[in-house]
Amino acid sequence: MRKKIVAGNWKMNKTVGEAVELALAVRDGCSDRSDVDVVVCPPFTALKPVSDVIANSPLKLGAQNMHAEKSGAFTGEISPAMLRDVYCHYVILGHSERRSLFGETDAVVNRKVKAALEHHLIPIVCVGETLEQREAGQTETIVRSQVEDSLEGIGEAVARLVIAYEPVWAIGTGRNATPEQAQEVHHLIREVVRAMCGAAAAQAVRIQYGGSVKPSNARELFAKPDIDGGLIGGASLEAPSFLEIVRAAV
Repeated sequence: MRKKIVAGNWKMNKTVGEAVELALAVRDGCSDRSDVDVVVCPPFTALKPVSDVIANSPLKLGAQNMHAEKSGAFTGEISPAMLRDVYCHYVILGHSERRSLFGETDAVVNRKVKAALEHHLIPIVCVGETLEQREAGQTETIVRSQVEDSLEGIGEAVARLVIAYEPVWAIGTGRNATPEQAQEVHHLIREVVRAMCGAAAAQAVRIQYGGSVKPSNARELFAKPDIDGGLIGGASLEAPSFLEIVRAAV
């Protein structure tokens, strides 16, 4: 049985002091939490301080992005080796904001996924359609293409990563896919992985839902058979709401 995973994507929020305060509150609320994997993803400036705060706790550290190269003349970028150096376990790749605002393509995401795995980081690979694409009946086509191209050449190692289905129209809008809509796309993703990488990988890979997940809807979403937790945005910025979502995953 797949273990649920709940990750908080803090995006471009929290100073170092604020990040440490939030991490402490989440850490204390998860001190005996072994039945669900809990990940916090602060901005780059707070990775090391948060890493220190959550050391020797069940919490795991994640980054919000990285470059595919080990080092080099890439001003403003962070390498996978740098993330490992501050004890990151996870890294979010291909988030819709990276795709839409910074022009990241599936090919770029694919290179990053391979680099993350090479450096023993667990990628959280984001896929999802826009409102226009959903209304045009293109959800299956778009999501299938993103999964296939972002995970091209990964093979059975897909079992080690996390896929996050985030319908773009539900991110930060207060709207969210119904549990039935989310389950339908999660099942599609699992079937795409099955066709690409085999039944064992499809059964093992964890698929999160992201898109205005709140304490009020988390339990119903997480109860669906192919939904293995959540990638949480706004609700992860306050410890009480995030911890309530974590409890909903049990």
